[in-house]
Amino acid sequence: MGKDAKKTLLVPPISKAAPGPLYQQIVDGIKREVSEGRLEPGTPLPSFRLLAEQLMVSLITVKRAYAELERDEIIFRKQGLGTFVSQDGVARSRQIKREQTEALLREALREGYEAGMDDKELLDMAKRLLKEGKE
Repeated sequence: MGKDAKKTLLVPPISKAAPGPLYQQIVDGIKREVSEGRLEPGTPLPSFRLLAEQLMVSLITVKRAYAELERDEIIFRKQGLGTFVSQDGVARSRQIKREQTEALLREALREGYEAGMDDKELLDMAKRLLKEGKE
């Protein structure tokens, strides 16, 4: 992997103090960069070893993250050439994020109902939060 791969990866720093396992932080960071278009199809990713050094994590952590991303068809590996963002990486990443969003919204609605909120209160809260998000 050349110097370009080192520059193209924009995974934010990961931390043991942050929620979730380290490998999942890597997965989430790469998915975010792909879905937001900062890592385009065909973009080479750093080798396991280089990314592990950059993020100061174990090689096993990076291998696990890459394996999950490959399983989700966000990235692919070519023997002897390296690891790259797949052609469908953006669409797959966005699809996964949509599915996660729906699951989180279902959970939020369930929490709201358990808190005694009705449909109108939940809808008003959602509208308020949407408005705040645009500001």
